[in-house]
Amino acid sequence: MPALFVLVYAAAVYLFFLAVLCYAAGFFAGFGVPKGIDQGTRAAVPVAVAIDLLLLLLFAVQHTVMARPWFKRRWTRIVPEPAERASFVLASSLVLALLFWLWRPVRPVAWSLSGPGAGALWAVYAAGWAIAISSTLLISHSDLFGMRQAWLHARHVRYSPPPFTERGLYGRIRHPLMAGFVIIFWSAPTMTAGHLLLAVTATGYILAGIAFEEHDLIQSLGEAYTAYRARVPALIPRPWRRHPTGSYRGRKNDRKQAA
Repeated sequence: MPALFVLVYAAAVYLFFLAVLCYAAGFFAGFGVPKGIDQGTRAAVPVAVAIDLLLLLLFAVQHTVMARPWFKRRWTRIVPEPAERASFVLASSLVLALLFWLWRPVRPVAWSLSGPGAGALWAVYAAGWAIAISSTLLISHSDLFGMRQAWLHARHVRYSPPPFTERGLYGRIRHPLMAGFVIIFWSAPTMTAGHLLLAVTATGYILAGIAFEEHDLIQSLGEAYTAYRARVPALIPRPWRRHPTGSYRGRKNDRKQAA
């Protein structure tokens, strides 16, 4: 596949991903988009729950399977290696868009806050997005979303994983991107049953996904990642900080979990 085509493809996928990400921010908050998490076509509660769980399962399966090394080895026999990451991002974005389109709201309300309490939760919600987005900049944002691979290919430069130095949020928790999304899912001033279903299911998937991801990281990075995992908690920072560390190459934390 021509290098220019791969680069244009990766750029188009990235722009589509940004559009889906912006929609996600409005979808979870329930404003600024045509359809939020508590809006849209209603169905009987058992039917709505079944549809929503199937959509969440589809995302979990797509994300988990496409991220595994055995799948990538087979997938790159069909898709050029420089376009593999962008193809993962495209598939994730399409599944998310499908979830937003077909999601069915479920009542009743688990809790509802107003006034200062609601304002505080909206601030936490915004902080969750800040944590998630900033964590991608601490590693390699362009590599995470497939642009760097395509750019290096266009320049005829051999790809190598970006080096990672344990710094910023990654010095406090191993998965700040996932921690940011957990905060996003739970920071709802009005928590309906449908939103609660998403928060519980997505949090469970994140915990399972971390286990899969860390198994791959130990296989590829060995002692370096084992020591890092022993020193740094996964999602909740300790009130104290153990001294590290150094750096190692090939950091992949959260790369396969994020869309």
